[in-house]
Amino acid sequence: MRKLCETADLFALGGGAYGLIEVLWRGYTHWTMVVLGGTLFLLLGVLNSRLPQNTSLLLRGLLGGILITATEFAAGCVLNLGLGLAIWDYSSMPFQLLGQVCLPYSFLWVILAMVAALVYNSVHHLAWDGALFRCRLL
Repeated sequence: MRKLCETADLFALGGGAYGLIEVLWRGYTHWTMVVLGGTLFLLLGVLNSRLPQNTSLLLRGLLGGILITATEFAAGCVLNLGLGLAIWDYSSMPFQLLGQVCLPYSFLWVILAMVAALVYNSVHHLAWDGALFRCRLL
């Protein structure tokens, strides 16, 4: 039961933060982005827990940025291209792929993944007595 509560807590934190970032950046969001954000926050937590303790924050961010970009691409293919929901469209952005991901946002995902790693690490440790990783910036 404790693990379920921890997962729900971290999912809600990640989903709420992702939705809020979208509202602040674009002025609106879609409920699926809250679900995607919660899922990504949990996946980033798993990724970071499996990396060696001394992995730099920059490398954690790069790997997390790749994870976010790949997950966003998969979600976009299903939600936007498959179901026609038109939640986002990066077709006018440089270096885009099928309008679902683009290089400029992938760079932003690296920064977001570094912040998410630190937040997840802190919340997981303080609220749920999880292992705390310590990492250097580079």
